[in-house]
Amino acid sequence: MTRTIGMAAPKDKLYDPHRDALYRKVAFRLMPLLIICYMANVIDRTNVGIAQVHMSTDLNFSNTVYGFAVGIFYLGYILFEIPSNLLLDKMGVRKTLLRIMVLWGAMSACTMLVRTPLEFYIVRFLLGLAEAGFWPGMLLYLTYWFPSGRRTQMISIFMMAIPISATVGPTLSGWIIHEMEGVVNMHGWQWMFVLEGIPAVILGVVAFLYLDDRPSDANWLSSEEKSLIEEDLQAEQSTKVHGETYGLVQMLLDYRVWVLGAITLGTYALSNAITFWSPIIIQESGVESIVSIGLLTSVAPFVGAFVMLAVARSSDRLRERRWHFSIAMFCASAALISLSIFYSSPLIVIAAITVATAGFYAGASVFSGIPAIYLSNRTRAGGIAMVTTIGAMAAMLSPIMMGWIRTSTGSFSLGLQISAGVVFTAGVVLLLAVPARSLRES
Repeated sequence: MTRTIGMAAPKDKLYDPHRDALYRKVAFRLMPLLIICYMANVIDRTNVGIAQVHMSTDLNFSNTVYGFAVGIFYLGYILFEIPSNLLLDKMGVRKTLLRIMVLWGAMSACTMLVRTPLEFYIVRFLLGLAEAGFWPGMLLYLTYWFPSGRRTQMISIFMMAIPISATVGPTLSGWIIHEMEGVVNMHGWQWMFVLEGIPAVILGVVAFLYLDDRPSDANWLSSEEKSLIEEDLQAEQSTKVHGETYGLVQMLLDYRVWVLGAITLGTYALSNAITFWSPIIIQESGVESIVSIGLLTSVAPFVGAFVMLAVARSSDRLRERRWHFSIAMFCASAALISLSIFYSSPLIVIAAITVATAGFYAGASVFSGIPAIYLSNRTRAGGIAMVTTIGAMAAMLSPIMMGWIRTSTGSFSLGLQISAGVVFTAGVVLLLAVPARSLRES
């Protein structure tokens, strides 16, 4: 293995006014649709949290059943995550999004047919299988258009879909469940799955017709603009390892993939602790109305969005990733501990969920750009997917753990404390295992 050191695009060159205008043009062309697609993705993945408030009564599902169904989603996700991302690199984002979004929209709508725990498990598994590859695929897609010095900010803009959908989604879901209850003899939660699944199918078709796979395919860019983007991307890659040919086995033997995967365990454990259980925790703190639960669930992502943008901007400006991520994880861990102790108080519950959510958004937006910097160009497509797959293992196990602990002990406290420990460890691992020099971009 040989290492060739080249010169990345100088900062003043990368940020000259001409390039600023070019990347704004690219962002305005791509980001709105990508954000809308991700909003549909987040809503269809997480609306089961609001639905469970009534599903548990209508279908007599325990917290253990709910936790297992949430977790088994990630089993399907894990099985097809890496193949899906490798297919995207070969087939392009247009065909990949068409396949993913049409299938996941259909599977989400099919949740309305659930009657038994087994049916619930099957439809959630198929939803994960359909959705696999969307998130890492979008991260890979952004590396085709933006150099690393601009990418964290673009990822944070893309991730605005999370707080927007997490603000709008629970309120919309709660309203649908309340208003559509009993219409044509269907439960409100059944209507919710149908009405929120259809947009994904439509968006998959729109993405296929509207997006371009790479800058070289974009007829809305001039030849000069395409050349500038390619120049910046090649300059970025000149600082990385060249000359190696990586297959699946070599990728799995790359310690960097496993280090990043271990860190991702913490972000996924944090995400699931607040995403899938917040509505139930808010309900158990004393809030009974499904509409009120939806509104209160929306507070945290609204605040978290501003924190995420500020942290991502600071990370890009300072070209610093490690401490920005780790401090966010440490704050979120402390919030989960507070939530585990005081979760019978609605005010403290909302405050703790807000801090934990802000920590997740900020940390995830910074960390999402790290694999493309840390991994070599030849391992990037499979490596990003592998990192996400490792994290998805935590996403699969943590809700199962939380549901089992809640059913066994009558409390979420122990599950939240275990999650806090995993989140804290992720911040420590990044500081200790990833040298600052390995994340230098110029």
